[in-house]
Amino acid sequence: MLLQRSLVLASLFAVACSNGGAKANVESAVALSTQDPSTTVATIGADKVTAGEVDTVAKDKLKKLNQDYTKQVYEARRAAIEEIMIKRIVGGEAKKANQDEEAYIRGLVEAQVKAPPDAEVKKFFDENQDKMRGATFDQIKPRISDYLMNQKRQETAQKIVEDLKKKANAQVLLKEPEEERFTVEAVGPSKGPASAKVTIVEFSDFQCPYCSKATETVEQVMKQYEGKVRLVFRDYPLPFHDKAQKAAEAGLCANAQGKFWAMHDHMFKNQAALDVEALKKAAKTQGLDQKKFDSCLDGGEFAKTVQDNMKAGQAVGVNGTPAFFINGRMLSGAQPIEKFKSVIDSELASAK
Repeated sequence: MLLQRSLVLASLFAVACSNGGAKANVESAVALSTQDPSTTVATIGADKVTAGEVDTVAKDKLKKLNQDYTKQVYEARRAAIEEIMIKRIVGGEAKKANQDEEAYIRGLVEAQVKAPPDAEVKKFFDENQDKMRGATFDQIKPRISDYLMNQKRQETAQKIVEDLKKKANAQVLLKEPEEERFTVEAVGPSKGPASAKVTIVEFSDFQCPYCSKATETVEQVMKQYEGKVRLVFRDYPLPFHDKAQKAAEAGLCANAQGKFWAMHDHMFKNQAALDVEALKKAAKTQGLDQKKFDSCLDGGEFAKTVQDNMKAGQAVGVNGTPAFFINGRMLSGAQPIEKFKSVIDSELASAK
């Protein structure tokens, strides 16, 4: 089981709130984009619609779909390489020890992992009170201890496998496809210097749980690259999130009073309270001019701005949240910080 988990952990997949209805069939899109531009693909009476016309209108979406397809092929092959490497390396070491692979990894892990001290268990309990459903520390302590132990086992198994790969001088030579860049206007609430070498444009939805999760990573990025990165926030309220549109407007109403980021943080931390009345109460706690905020929100002052943000996202292939464009290079979903750092470091290096 530990070996299986290490195989899974070797390949991290993004998670996002996705607008399934907006997804197109990748193979069909690719096929259409390679047709002879003069091919007739539709008629309106005697009038003809050519593949070239269609591709011109859909060029940004087709570009994104082609990039996604190429990336998915690469990731499938990359994951297969990892699986082959791990099985061969671990299998070889296990054979030397006259054990099967699972027993070999388990033995190494158990030799390193110790039960978490009470202080660590108590800290976890205190930091996750909202998830304890009224259970006392003594009642939940064994389950927390087991959870932390399993977490350490998985982390240790992954590190052991990575160390074995280094020892075996395992190298991946598969060439990663070059990423295309998309032109995304960096307009909206922002933080970080305008002169920064790297600009991240984030399309997000205040009702999306994955967007809330991603805020922690984005905060880490902004701290680690302070002064080097600018973050621009653009709204992308998904249609199946019934409170996302007004929440997006609330953020912009707060921005009009110089309080966007305070409202941004509040809404992501309180996603169960995004109805209009709750948003107005939040504005009061953030010290906004209540009358101006209420008038702005009730009057839909920024409704069109929100829709313009969505259209801008759709034009470059956004169909789920969060979506990030780092100097035009796209990252979809709540990605780990390593993914951000890889792109940012590359951009900073090329800017020198």
